[in-house]
Amino acid sequence: MKFEELKKLPLDKDIESRKILKKLASTHRALAELKGIASSIPNENILINTLGLQEAKDSSAIENIITTHDDIYKAELNLKGFKSLNAKEIQNYIKALKIGFKQISKNKILTNNNIIEIQSILEKNNAGFRKVPGTTLKNATTGKIVYTPPQDYKTIKKLMTNLEQFVNDETLSDFDPLVKMAIIHYQFESIHPFYDGNGRTGRIINVLYLVMNGLLDLPILYLSRYIIENKSDYYKLLQEIRETDNWENWILYLLNGIEVVAKETIALISKIKELNFEYKNLLRDNYKFYSQDLLNNLFKHPYTKIEFIENDLGVSRITAAKYLNQLSRDGLLKKEKLGTGNYYINVKLIKLLILI
Repeated sequence: MKFEELKKLPLDKDIESRKILKKLASTHRALAELKGIASSIPNENILINTLGLQEAKDSSAIENIITTHDDIYKAELNLKGFKSLNAKEIQNYIKALKIGFKQISKNKILTNNNIIEIQSILEKNNAGFRKVPGTTLKNATTGKIVYTPPQDYKTIKKLMTNLEQFVNDETLSDFDPLVKMAIIHYQFESIHPFYDGNGRTGRIINVLYLVMNGLLDLPILYLSRYIIENKSDYYKLLQEIRETDNWENWILYLLNGIEVVAKETIALISKIKELNFEYKNLLRDNYKFYSQDLLNNLFKHPYTKIEFIENDLGVSRITAAKYLNQLSRDGLLKKEKLGTGNYYINVKLIKLLILI
């Protein structure tokens, strides 16, 4: 399929089949449950930081940017003696996600300028929409061109303006928001507006759209691991729309992914809540320096350091070091050395996050 065949939105046919409507009901139930349990975590940054970093890792892995949990959390510490270009890419992802979340929380819309800003943070350039022809999508195995997206800037700009309207104007379509999300993801990836970073930008748009539509309060449902586990279907079903205009399989694939990931995330948040409660009781009963800010720090930063405690608790460096070293001696944290600095790992929390 060539770009001339890429239709403007809204679609000119009803694609909400019986199968889709049935699947929508169970997917919405799972999302509503996730929204509810997420609201019971006292500090939203605990979830945004921990789950966001996991998504950053998985979304980047789809683009063959591979790193480890250990490297991701070490990179967050900004300690001298540690360098990882791939971990830096993942830091850029979480930064882009947070900035996107801040923008839609404030403005309640997702504009092309927002999307361009997200991509520029991911790729560390200001190239904007593609202006030079030559971009094609190829089969990773055979190298055969499977799709040619729009090649000239005017067409890309026109299609992205149309997509921006579709994202933000509810009167253009009465499809369910989750069906609209599937359409938006297909359209964005088919326009392929940037030289690089289209996949990761598109996956950030997914979760921001859920928040925009009130289906979640926080950007904590991430489809990248589901896509990794079903990667061939992901590309096959996007291509199926281009070749046959069959939307049903793609939408069912995405709805199933949302439901599966929502249920997995609910289970993980439940375990984080249990561990948080366990640590709260241990700290409150055994340490005079217990505070909610300290507890939040240990869960917001699975790898923490003296400076984080100083900033979050408003204490001196000596006091922060005393707290962390005491918790390390008692086995609540694990102390590690990197270069000239120390960091402290919430091992039980890390084990939960690595298992997801």
